[in-house]
Amino acid sequence: MPSAIINVMVGAAQKAARQLARDFGEVEQLQVSRKGPGDFVSAADRRAEQTIKAELARARPGFAFLLEEEGAQAGTEDSTWIVDPLDGTTNFLHGLPHFAISIGLRQGGEITAGIVFDPVKDELFVAERGRGAWLNDRRIRCSARMDMAQAVIACGLPVLDWAGRATFDAQYKAVADQVAGLRRFGAASLDLAYVACGRLDGFWEYGLKPWDTAAGIVLVREAGGTIRALEGDDPLAPESTLVAGNLAMHPKLTRILREVTPGLPAAS
Repeated sequence: MPSAIINVMVGAAQKAARQLARDFGEVEQLQVSRKGPGDFVSAADRRAEQTIKAELARARPGFAFLLEEEGAQAGTEDSTWIVDPLDGTTNFLHGLPHFAISIGLRQGGEITAGIVFDPVKDELFVAERGRGAWLNDRRIRCSARMDMAQAVIACGLPVLDWAGRATFDAQYKAVADQVAGLRRFGAASLDLAYVACGRLDGFWEYGLKPWDTAAGIVLVREAGGTIRALEGDDPLAPESTLVAGNLAMHPKLTRILREVTPGLPAAS
């Protein structure tokens, strides 16, 4: 049975998701309008965040917040909600049905619970420290693949002035030369959820924010995987490269990336 804290998170996400689903239904029409959907999607993002914040604050009034839109807000307890109300905004903006709500809970410096909810596919990923990871009430585990030549790996791709561009080309080529396939889906929270349920064998991306990854961190760990920053152990470290995978793939992917990333010693 889900804990009280998970029930709070799920309730907040589902309430916001109903509005997001309605808003997503408008995007296709806005795509062909002269103004375009940009302002509309920004408003949808803010509305979802306000709904989630209100629901979480009502249930746990002493908890702090780290919100994508509104930033950090202090609380009276050593617990922080980390919220991305619409991960995959660019997908949403273009009418691509791949986006999610991500809510993580940090307590005492550790991520202890997280949910990722995909309202289009009606997939709810849930994890709590010590209680496993679940997809729609079904226990999930990372894949058991050990051979890189059979692995499907997800990653970020360079856009505009992305700071990771300088190292990405070498990383991409190094990984692509050794795996069955590379994928870019455009929503990091779902990439991590897919690692947790075995749809992906690994994932890496530079420059993610805590609200992109907090829920995914506990999902991967509770599903039996490994998730760390390439530049150190802290997966929430700023300006770092997050690497996730099953127990066999994570060290192999990390070694490949470190060998071609300037400023990092090669993995042993």
